[in-house]
Amino acid sequence: MMNRQGRPSQPSDATTAPISATWTGHRALDLNEPLLFEQDRPGVTGVDFEPVSEGKTRLGGLERDEKIGLPGLTESQVVRHYTRLSRKNYAIDMGIFPLGSCTMKHNPRLNEAVAAMPGFADIHPLQPMASVQGALGVMEQLSHWLKTLTGMPGVSLSPKAGAHGELCGLMTIRAALEARGDARVRVLVPESAHGTNPATAAQCGYKVDSIPANDEGRVDIEALAEKLGDDVAAIMLTNPNTCGLFERDIIEIAAMTHAAGAFFYCDGANFNAIVGKVRPGDLGIDAMHINLHKTFSTPHGGGGPGSGPVVFSEALVPFAPSPFIAREGDTLRLVEDCADGAVGRMAAFHGQMGMYVRALTYMLSHGSDGLAQVAEDAVLNANYVLEGLKDVMSPSFEGPCMHEALFDDRFLKDTGVTTLDFSKALIDEGFHPMTMYFPLVVQGAMLIEPTETESKESLDEFIGALRHLATMASAGTSNSFAAAPQYSPVTRLDETQAARNPVLSYQVPDQDAAE
Repeated sequence: MMNRQGRPSQPSDATTAPISATWTGHRALDLNEPLLFEQDRPGVTGVDFEPVSEGKTRLGGLERDEKIGLPGLTESQVVRHYTRLSRKNYAIDMGIFPLGSCTMKHNPRLNEAVAAMPGFADIHPLQPMASVQGALGVMEQLSHWLKTLTGMPGVSLSPKAGAHGELCGLMTIRAALEARGDARVRVLVPESAHGTNPATAAQCGYKVDSIPANDEGRVDIEALAEKLGDDVAAIMLTNPNTCGLFERDIIEIAAMTHAAGAFFYCDGANFNAIVGKVRPGDLGIDAMHINLHKTFSTPHGGGGPGSGPVVFSEALVPFAPSPFIAREGDTLRLVEDCADGAVGRMAAFHGQMGMYVRALTYMLSHGSDGLAQVAEDAVLNANYVLEGLKDVMSPSFEGPCMHEALFDDRFLKDTGVTTLDFSKALIDEGFHPMTMYFPLVVQGAMLIEPTETESKESLDEFIGALRHLATMASAGTSNSFAAAPQYSPVTRLDETQAARNPVLSYQVPDQDAAE
């Protein structure tokens, strides 16, 4: 029997189950929360209006001929509704968020305080440049830090996210190739790269060729050599890659790519693992986007667009998107100067100003030595997770990892428990699941990224929960896994149907049919 929240109802024995278990749908302080439309009380409002004079209407003589379709609610109903919903939301402020590849790290409150300053929070993109010199100064300093940390001579702050940064990089590479009269048709993408890489290449009109991984989870150099040719525009490689491993042959890969006349694009989503330790420019990279939320602690687009700046080699700087920050004496301005055939503007405004402020605050509060420790601690934490679980789960590759610990489903063989079951059971233990079934190079992948902001105590608790579940799975309790999660606000869903047939709007129940 299921209750109103889709949870198994408690036994009917009065000595073991409270009456409320099947009546309200509540579970202690975790309250069942219907939709706002289901709380509708016609004629109720949380706002008092002055009475309308006789013979007049509030709509200037226009009267509605049907219901507006919005629920009537009191102020307390609305406040309680959203407060209850907020308690159902798992967030980094509640506990570890171990999503591999996403880098869900703590966002320091200092960053938020600085971004909320009126001089940053209240500016408008159409203000005269003379009135936003402080904001332009932030952009100039941020550009300096990004170029210094990567060893690259140019940067574009325009992109609004990592995928937008990829698009920026590939468009710049295409512009540079066309400027030299060398229109190429293929882009090489290793299997260990982020999934958006081939999509970006296709968006730019290129044919995508996949490069397989070797047994160590890294780029197969021999396969790469076979695919390189004078029609290849670029290789798009993620480093560290999505297996949580550093590409040891990256300098050789860069040399091979340049020898073929192609450019080297690096997906910098995992820069968090090497910031302050390795400069991508020293590795031969021509373009790389940086997710400010992953490495420099800004929210994932919270408070406005996200941010994915792209750094460029000297060969690509003339073709990068405009505008650029230019200093003329003590005055800063945005300039549109660029070479013929350059990308031009990718966005009308730098609407992600709040992300710039947060990222620069993070950089300044850490300093170069502190940022190097960020990478060290991120790698240390991931290896601590790997060591704590490798005897009960199955690591996908031998040896230490970088910022992510990757496991596959071999330890679940013959248990009747799937990767999905295992991850859903983690919800009942009070944790957000890790990334599942990614990267695709391993079967039943479970990718864990603890980041540098987690303490040993929180990691021990997380490791303990996974060890418990692994032990339970090996003991043959597959039925309990198949039913998980049982204690969440919403229990196991049919995820295939939810993806293929989503219900995106509220339908008023047919009262006649209900009766």
